[in-house]
Amino acid sequence: MTMQRSDSSRVPSRRDIGAPALSVLMAGIPSLAFAQPVDRLGVPGPLSFGGTSYRLAWSSQPGPGYDKQEYLPAGEAPGAYTRMILVEFLNTGSGPREALAAQVRSLNQRKGKDPLFNMAIMENKQTGEVMLDFLISAEERGQLIAEWNAYRYVPRKGAGGRDAVLLFAISRRAYGDDAIRSFLGELKSSRSGEVGRLARAPLPEIKLPR
Repeated sequence: MTMQRSDSSRVPSRRDIGAPALSVLMAGIPSLAFAQPVDRLGVPGPLSFGGTSYRLAWSSQPGPGYDKQEYLPAGEAPGAYTRMILVEFLNTGSGPREALAAQVRSLNQRKGKDPLFNMAIMENKQTGEVMLDFLISAEERGQLIAEWNAYRYVPRKGAGGRDAVLLFAISRRAYGDDAIRSFLGELKSSRSGEVGRLARAPLPEIKLPR
């Protein structure tokens, strides 16, 4: 897959860690009341990415036509993960560009507030896919958290043939100053390769209930 990349800002250096973070609940953190996850998308897992197996750990339906599921390696929990795969299906009549635009609008609210925030957008004009690569941070209960995500938005058809979107994504986290310093150092060399791996990865087959 050939993606055209547009960077919105730089990858932060380690000295950025000392700056205050935006104290908000970060995207992707589910409720701490972990129930047995329901497979809403016909993708029970496990899923494999980068040689690691991910099991279905959490699912929800935030709104009509919108289902999301999160997958974690063995031993990790949704509220304190270090690696995650996300699969979402938006059967709402909009395409990848609209889904991407909504996420970008949300992320842009961090400008000037989150010292680690930066993002880049990539597009494959042949397939209609778009990708969003972004880094954010937050402070929760006195602990700094850094989170890097790569989102792959893929055009699909939903009920009645209307436009829909499959989101296939990876998320990485680090907790605390020391771990975040190492995390950012590794990210500088691994970021491009991880995005490329996501762009080439086989996509899960969605099977919605009839």
